[in-house]
Amino acid sequence: MCGRYVSTRSPQDLSGLFHVTDWRPDETLAPSWNVAPTDDVYAVLERTPREDDDGGSARRELRPLRWGLVPSWAKDPKIGSRMINARVETVHEKPAYRRAFARRRCLLPADGFYEWQPLKNDRTGRTRKQPYFIHPANGQVMALAGLYEYWRDPDVEDDDDPAAWLMTCAIITTEATDAAGRIHPRMPLALTPDHYDAWLDPHRENADDLRALLTQPADGHLNARPVSTAVNKTDNNGPHLLDEVTS
Repeated sequence: MCGRYVSTRSPQDLSGLFHVTDWRPDETLAPSWNVAPTDDVYAVLERTPREDDDGGSARRELRPLRWGLVPSWAKDPKIGSRMINARVETVHEKPAYRRAFARRRCLLPADGFYEWQPLKNDRTGRTRKQPYFIHPANGQVMALAGLYEYWRDPDVEDDDDPAAWLMTCAIITTEATDAAGRIHPRMPLALTPDHYDAWLDPHRENADDLRALLTQPADGHLNARPVSTAVNKTDNNGPHLLDEVTS
C-alpha cells in the first residue's frame, strides 16, 4: 500500500515536467515531507470543457485534490479516508473505482514514499515498525498512477458554488519490486513518461488498453533508507524526516 509520501516540488517545476497548461497560483500547496490521507495533494489531469462532450479538446491541469477517493454515490465523504489506494489487479472492476478508471485518471507527483517494516528485537522479543523512505536513486519525480472523482455535497444548493463539489483521488498500487519489495509487499505504481499522455487522455476508455499501461511500472532503481519514527505523527513535517537513522 501507500499511506504516506513526500511532495516538495513547486507548481512551476511540476508544470514544466508534466507539460501543464493550466494551474492557478491561488491553489499553490506548501511542500510536504509527510503527505497523509485526507491532505490536499497535487494532481496532473486532463479535462474537456465539458466532460460529457467526447469531442472536446482536453486541457492539462495541475490541481489540488484531497487524497482519499470519495465515490460519486457515497452518502458520507468520510469514506475517503479509507480509500487512499486502489489495487491495480482489480481497479477496473471495483464499484468504487471503475467509473474513475474509465474517465478520470491522473498522475500524482511524488519525491518518494514511506513504508514500514516490522523488526523484531531478539533480546526482548518485541516487534516494532521501522519506517523507510523509498525514492528513485536518480532523484527524479515519481509520477504515481491515480484516479480522481467528483462528489456533490447535497447540503449546498447551488451547483456553481465551489463548495458544492469535492474532488478527491486515490493512488494505484502494485506488487513491490526492488528496494520496496524488501520492506513491504505493495508499492505505488509509477508510470513512465511515454505513458503519461495515454493515461491522462479522458477519451481513452478501453479497459484492456488502459490496463496495458499499468503492466510495467516505471523502470529505475529505488533506494530505501531507515528514517525516524517522527514520520509516524502526521503533525510532524520538514526535510529532517528524510534523515537516515540507524534502524
